Amino acid sequence: MIVLAIDTAGTGCFAAVYDSTADKLLASAGADIGRGHAERLLAFVDQALAESGKALSDIDRVAVTIGPGSFTGIRVGVAAARGFALALGVPSVGVSILAALAKSAAEKHPGRPVLAAMDAKRDELYCQVFEATGTPRTEPQIIELDDARRMFTGFDGVICGSATRHLTDAPLPDVAEIDAADIGVVARLGAAADPSQGKPSPLYLRGPDVRPQAGFAVARA
Repeated sequence: MIVLAIDTAGTGCFAAVYDSTADKLLASAGADIGRGHAERLLAFVDQALAESGKALSDIDRVAVTIGPGSFTGIRVGVAAARGFALALGVPSVGVSILAALAKSAAEKHPGRPVLAAMDAKRDELYCQVFEATGTPRTEPQIIELDDARRMFTGFDGVICGSATRHLTDAPLPDVAEIDAADIGVVARLGAAADPSQGKPSPLYLRGPDVRPQAGFAVARA
């Protein structure tokens, strides 16, 4: 299966072509552009296709990051993925940034559960816990910082993401970079995803209609 992967959830804008049968990333293109995803994305898709030796007609599935992240960037990526899928008559699937971060961390620290934690600002964190196998232990959720510190004290696995600095004293890489998804990981997760779950939609965890998800026992005063 040939997968076209797209990531516009952060300041970066990336596209990649992945062959799941050979488990090989054929090509990728993109850059950390800050803004202007709508103007740059299609050029990066064209570049990735050209460098991979594939045409749009060769694509069997489209995978796109759905957040958490930039509201505008996510909408651009999801709309593009749905458009490609509709035009090609192929499935499109969503990949969360939390899952991509956890997958990258698990590959570096096999056999350990992973807590993906992103700084959501306003003293809140985006969090999700994954088993060592990669299976989600909890749903993605936004949690107040003090609650998260209480909940994850003594977590027996790996913590990754920009909120790591709030939850551990371990040395960190450049915080500006550690919420960026690896486009190759996005492609692999997209290849493994179940397209019967429906079209990709933005993962919005903040808002008046958002309620706590099962799997977190958040203590509140």
